[in-house]
This record gives sequence, C-alpha cells and structure tokens, in this order.
Amino acid sequence: MRAVRYHDYGGSEVLQVDDVDRPEPADDEVLIEVVAAGINPVDTYFVAGSYEPFTLPMIPGVDAAGDAVEVGAAVEGVSEGDAVVATGLSKDHYGACAEYVAVPSDRLAVLPAGVDVVEAGGAGVAAVTAWRALIDHAGLEPAETALIHGGSGGVGHAAVQIASVAGARVVTTAAPAYHDRLHELGADVVLDYGRDDLRDAVAGAGAPDVILDHRLDDYLQFDADVAAHDGRIVGIGENDPEIGFTNDGVARGKDLTYQFMSMFNTPRLADPLERVAYLLGEGDLEIEVAPTYGLDEVATAHEDVMADSFLGKLVVTP
Repeated sequence: MRAVRYHDYGGSEVLQVDDVDRPEPADDEVLIEVVAAGINPVDTYFVAGSYEPFTLPMIPGVDAAGDAVEVGAAVEGVSEGDAVVATGLSKDHYGACAEYVAVPSDRLAVLPAGVDVVEAGGAGVAAVTAWRALIDHAGLEPAETALIHGGSGGVGHAAVQIASVAGARVVTTAAPAYHDRLHELGADVVLDYGRDDLRDAVAGAGAPDVILDHRLDDYLQFDADVAAHDGRIVGIGENDPEIGFTNDGVARGKDLTYQFMSMFNTPRLADPLERVAYLLGEGDLEIEVAPTYGLDEVATAHEDVMADSFLGKLVVTP
C-alpha cells in the first residue's frame, strides 16, 4: 500500500510517500481502509520530534475515518463493512496518512448510517478535545455561558456546536469572515478577536462560566478578568502560560479553576468518539472540511495547517 512516512524529524520536507506492506490487524484491532485522515497542528509536532513516536520511520496522522475491512477476533461491536471513525494514532501506533491503518478497538467508534465519512475524518482530535474540555473537564451545564476562543479553528468550531447542543449560551471569537457561519453553527455572540475592546465586549456579553482557551500564553489574565465567579477555564494546545498573571488576585477572588488537558490522556478514546459519532449522526455536529489533499500533498497540508486561516479542518483523502 502507499503510505506517507518520515524517516527523520524535521519540517514538511521530511515527509515522503513509500510503498509498504498492508498492516495485519491484531486480535484487538480493526483494519480500516482509509477514506479520510484529518490534519492537525499536533501532526506537525510529531514530525518535528516535539512528541516522539514509538519508532521511525513513522506514518503520521492522528485521525482516521473509513471502512472496516478486517476485524480482530477479540473485537466486539464492529463488523466488516462498518464505517468507523478513529483518533489517537501516530504516537504509539502507526498513523492514518496511508491507504490502510490498523486501529485498536478502544480508539474507534462505528458511524451511524448517512454520516459523511470525509467529514468524520476531520472529527477526531477536534471534536474529542472539545467534548473532553467542555463536558468531561468543565462540566458545562444548560443555561451556562461558554466562551470559546478561536471559534473558527478545528477544536473551536466543534466546541461551539457541542456547547450549543449542551444548552449553553455560546460566545466565541473569530475573524469577521467567519462570523455568519459560526452563528449558523450555534454561536449566540461572535466577536472579532482583533478588536481593541475585546475584554469589555466579552464582559458585555455576560460573564462566562466556562472558557475554552487554546492560547493561555495570550489570554491567561484576560480569562481571569472576564470569567464568572467559580468559572472553569480549560487550556488546550501548545502554549506557555508560565508568563503568569499580571494580577492573580482576580483568579483567587473568583475561586477560578484552571484545567490543562491533552486528548492523548483520555482513558478510553472510544467513549467520547461514540458521543461524537452520535452527534454527527443526529446532525447536531458538522465538521467543516476546508481543502482536501491526496497522499502526495500531505507535506503541503502540514504547511497549510500551521500557516493559513480557514474554517474547520484540513483532510487527506488517500
């Protein structure tokens, strides 16, 4: 089969397409014929060596969706021919930027009939991170206010929808070009993240009970200033909040809770993936697919995911 691999760490230039043997699934694995593999910033971190995978050469691609073509003897609940979605690959397991990938059954979920498999290919990291942050960690409840920084991003646009479905009032930030679509996806208030009076604008929209932040290095103090009393702030992504508060008394005065998380710490990825699959099937979650790429274009996709502004996710279709 054809697979993208990197034999050394570096930038997009180390990615190449190789001919390799098709994997054989273990007893607890499902072999997927890949229809779509999402591209995430974290994929570039693995290639750069910031997070070391278990071996080299390595196939990148944390997210996958496709058709189950072989099912291991110990796997339950998955049948050959099922459409499935998976995540959590490319760290301790070969990734999804290939024609086939073998996935442990505790990292996948069966997709309901009618779900767009290419769309599902971009769901994994984005939607599972959003679910874990808002529901598992922050305990978002109906009628609460949620502030989602960067609502047009992969995690951001999934979080807007999950918060809306949970019954929260959703405030988000994004470039003006994406405001109308974010309203359609469930945001009640959309603010230009570049405005000079953003702090006042967020406060005017109502003190958020829950804040999802992918840039704590920029917004640590901001979040404390705008949060409601007993607010819960969840930090994701690559950032360096060690810069500290300019006034941490605000956080203490409001009894704020800060949670730092990584999707890779999820005890069993199949659990939130099943929720995500259900929302996709019900039409309550849409993954916006920006440009798609072939295997020969994965290097370009890695460059674009770090450089370009777009709504939603970049997806590879082998």
